[in-house]
Amino acid sequence: MSKNLEYFRNKLLTLKEEAEKRLQAIEHDIQHEDTPKDWEDRASETENDETLESLALLTERELEQINAALARIDEGSYFNCSECGAPIPEARLELLPYTTLCVQCAELLEKRQRGLAT
Repeated sequence: MSKNLEYFRNKLLTLKEEAEKRLQAIEHDIQHEDTPKDWEDRASETENDETLESLALLTERELEQINAALARIDEGSYFNCSECGAPIPEARLELLPYTTLCVQCAELLEKRQRGLAT
């Protein structure tokens, strides 16, 4: 691979830092300093909290994937597909630095998921 592990490690560490900041901001927004008095404001706040909680879950999942990718760098398996062992193209890693699948395995997984959904 022409790009070294440090390039992708730094890319992942930057993404991790951004995700951690985003998660902190979400958690801060969920904590209410002053509870609204009327029920319409509370209902609106509850709806906003549900959206924020969904965003927090997505961000936590992203952090898990980033941490797993960093562990794969340490193990020496970062550039290989977790399913078939084939090399993951650098262009794919550039777009999805925490991916675990090569293009072919990702497409197979997507087809399987669509098949289950229909």
